[in-house]
Amino acid sequence: MPEKMILLVEDNPDDEALTMRALKASKLANEIVITRDGNEALEFLFGTGKYEGRDASITPAVVLLDLKLPKVSGLEVLERLRADPRTKITPVVVLTSSSEDEDMLSSYRLGANSYVRKPVVFGKFADAVSQLGLYWMLLNQPPPKK
Repeated sequence: MPEKMILLVEDNPDDEALTMRALKASKLANEIVITRDGNEALEFLFGTGKYEGRDASITPAVVLLDLKLPKVSGLEVLERLRADPRTKITPVVVLTSSSEDEDMLSSYRLGANSYVRKPVVFGKFADAVSQLGLYWMLLNQPPPKK
């Protein structure tokens, strides 16, 4: 069975670096794939564009999805994931700096599994990401593959 993979969809290089550092500090040995805009995330998930030929049946154990992304917004990525039978049940954690209640409501309405606001303080941010990684990689029981 292939190693569980985490897909990080993040356009901010600082937040990407902090997230990667926090995941590595939590001793998660999982593969972490990084996409830097919504379009690239969709190409990766569906094996199109620059990811043409990638086995799209291998889905991430969890997608850490920022909302404010270039090209295709995080909400649109989430909507397209939930609309496709191949990714309909892929766990998605919205990891965002948005403090707008409407973003949270929209995320849940579109099928997000969790909504986490990025703490501004690095120590709290690292703790939050570490706990997310541990939960989704070690504790969460995903649905069986058909």
